[in-house]
Amino acid sequence: MKAVVWHGKRDVRVDTVPDPGIEEPNDAVIRVTSCGICGSDLHLYEVFGAFMTEGDILGHEPIGIVEEVGPAITNLRPGDRVVIPFNIACGHCYMCVTGLPTQCETTQVREYGKGAALFGYTRLYGRVPGGQADYLRVPQAQFGPIVVPEGPPDDRFVYLSDVLPTAWQAVEYAAVPPDGTLLVLGLGPIGDMCARVARYRGVSRVIGVDLVPERLARARHRGVEVVDLIGHDDTAEMIRDLTRGRGPDSVIDAVGLEAHGSPVGKLAQQVASVLPDPVARPVTEKAGVDRLAALHLAIDVVRRGGTISLAGVYGGMADPLPMMVLFDKQIQVRMGQANVRRWVDDILPALLRDDDPLGVDTFATHRVPLSVAPAAYEDFQQKKDGTVKVLLQP
Repeated sequence: MKAVVWHGKRDVRVDTVPDPGIEEPNDAVIRVTSCGICGSDLHLYEVFGAFMTEGDILGHEPIGIVEEVGPAITNLRPGDRVVIPFNIACGHCYMCVTGLPTQCETTQVREYGKGAALFGYTRLYGRVPGGQADYLRVPQAQFGPIVVPEGPPDDRFVYLSDVLPTAWQAVEYAAVPPDGTLLVLGLGPIGDMCARVARYRGVSRVIGVDLVPERLARARHRGVEVVDLIGHDDTAEMIRDLTRGRGPDSVIDAVGLEAHGSPVGKLAQQVASVLPDPVARPVTEKAGVDRLAALHLAIDVVRRGGTISLAGVYGGMADPLPMMVLFDKQIQVRMGQANVRRWVDDILPALLRDDDPLGVDTFATHRVPLSVAPAAYEDFQQKKDGTVKVLLQP
């Protein structure tokens, strides 16, 4: 089969690799019909090479058709249309029953002290082959796959794999009070969807911040007030001016570890990226730092007693944070990978409506064949040609 394979920093290729098969009784194999490129895939493309292995298959946002199931699988049958959550979980351990499948005790990657295994995402998270491919082996298929109706295009349901539950959880964690204001930092795929989910869930005022004109225009079109980072000397003061000098009630940081405006963090990441992997790995694990401009802005502008919800991925182990400010302002902070299956029942009603209130049918800016994945990665990373969300279609 064909698959998108990691070969090094900014080097992904479409290679011919062996077809996956059933390896465990609770496996399934699906034929992938669409798979997104995620912003966190770009971290593998640029930053986390020390934890990748040449030949790793990327991708964790797939939808497809069940081709084969293991003997223990009774909830699926060949021909079912399924979305595959990016986290791999059993559904019956303490953490899964508690509603935290990201911490699944069956698939935790204990060698590295990490939570549940993820599709297509470094040895730290199990090095499980991903879904940017013709076919995908799905472990723990008794719990993970989400069966969705036939008929609508993939766009209607594919974002259940990651984008929608990540945004839904981010808004849930933001705990916006009635008649409150939510600030969303970063209007890439996750931030854009956070703003849409917030509006759908009744948040009265949503303000979005970015510096890419196409992203600002998309958010503005859906009723979000936007702030362009370009051309403003003091973004924090401008945001306070928009919120009666107090600051927003809640802030979602949908940017994460590669934020613009963090020269020291950027330099540290660049230095680590050119070190030999055996040296870079312990440096990153014990002394790695993120680009923290977005998080520092969130801490600065959120009102006293407000809430910050981190949806962007962070990976630093030595990040300097203004703890005195966090403590003095009595800021609540919530974060973590999205617990996909926990939120599916809440999200599905919006996807089954004819009026498409979340705009998923037109959310992707680019739908391209799997064969052009290397160019799609480059365009997404460089924000060329209005690229906000890419769906690869084998």
